[in-house]
Amino acid sequence: MSRIGKQPVSIPAKVKVEVRGASVFVEGPKGKLQQAIPARVTATVEKDKVVVSRDGDDAEARALHGLTRSLINNMVKGVSEGYVKKLEIHGVGFKAAVKGKQVDLSLGFSHPVLFNIPHQIKVTVDENTKLTIEGPDKQVVGQAAAEIRSYYPPEPYKGKGVRYVGEHIVRKEGKTVQ
Repeated sequence: MSRIGKQPVSIPAKVKVEVRGASVFVEGPKGKLQQAIPARVTATVEKDKVVVSRDGDDAEARALHGLTRSLINNMVKGVSEGYVKKLEIHGVGFKAAVKGKQVDLSLGFSHPVLFNIPHQIKVTVDENTKLTIEGPDKQVVGQAAAEIRSYYPPEPYKGKGVRYVGEHIVRKEGKTVQ
């Protein structure tokens, strides 16, 4: 048995989970999510728990068992609590602003960088340099944060760029004059 897969996923009071065919639908206060289940794995809802089981004992079935259970757990946690990623912008003149369904980033380029905000994701900007990305889908929140960071990753000499809150940048020493 998969150590992760055999653990049932508990369902909080405000969350509704439904298994229809090869898909799991989860609805809660933070939004709705849907996930397809692989053919080798089945999920059933029993009272206030979701139980995931598999049809074989080979490596692929065991891997899909744990993966499916983790995905369902992330969905339940996402619609009940939500996921948050925080970014900081460092650099003189670097700033961000939310304009409609886009984030306008001024990162020292000759043009503004526009990032389209995905569906069900909420982006807020504090003090022009602190971004908070929130949403029910863990993968989409993480991908949005990674894409914003990829426009100007922190550089090692001055530390300028977009970084996660708490991320440590290893600084390099510049050239020395002889």
